[in-house]
Amino acid sequence: MNTLMLQQQTLLEALFVRPGSAQSGSALQHLKTLLAPQADRGLMAYRANSHALAERGLLAAYPVIAQLIGAGSFNALARDLWHKHPPRCGDLAQWGDTLPGFLATSEQLGDVPYLADVARVEWALHRAASAPDDDADLPSFARLSSEDPAALTLRLAPGTVLLTSEWPVVSVVTAHTTAEPTLAEAGRRLSNGLGETAVVWRQGWRPCVATCPANALGMLQALLTGAALTAALGLAAADFDFPDWLTQAVHSGLVTGVIDATPPPPEDSP
Repeated sequence: MNTLMLQQQTLLEALFVRPGSAQSGSALQHLKTLLAPQADRGLMAYRANSHALAERGLLAAYPVIAQLIGAGSFNALARDLWHKHPPRCGDLAQWGDTLPGFLATSEQLGDVPYLADVARVEWALHRAASAPDDDADLPSFARLSSEDPAALTLRLAPGTVLLTSEWPVVSVVTAHTTAEPTLAEAGRRLSNGLGETAVVWRQGWRPCVATCPANALGMLQALLTGAALTAALGLAAADFDFPDWLTQAVHSGLVTGVIDATPPPPEDSP
């Protein structure tokens, strides 16, 4: 390894190591040896800048988590995550995916166990914002009345994911972003342990989240795999009203068209 590469690697190690840890002192000493005795002053400036980047970057993806735990705690959380799970690429918009797991194992936040699932919903919304573009194909819906539904499926909007939680995660997120429901109602649902399944998608440029109806969950899970419409409908509850759901799903941008179903894999020969 040439001198420049060694210096760069040593600087990165010193930047990402947690301040005050056992490794921090040795990393700083190594940096001084390679660069200059006064390297600690430059390191402090670099570290302050990286912490500011971490705080801003994480806040962009997790505004609700920031509101739930407060600005001071959130900034400390961002700095901890920066050192525990540093960025893997130059685009900071891609950093932060490890926060849900980080929250799930945090002893300090053990009294708010729903935070990890709320973070999963927020990260899905963050990712949906940069999902590929996909214009609605309204004429394709005519295929539903002229072709075999066993060979067709519904095309879901970019970034569509389902996230099932034992907590009312959709209520918590939307209470802080749209005030529906109210914070008081979201708190009541939390106290009662009401679980929700979030469906996340993108309508135009706007990431969206809603509670997935229980009677439609099996169908949506199947549609996400490209299953045929008839097979997916077979997984819906008996009281599921498909025409009404489809009208709302097209209007909200969740369903963008009708396409050929993905053929099932061939069965192994005996």
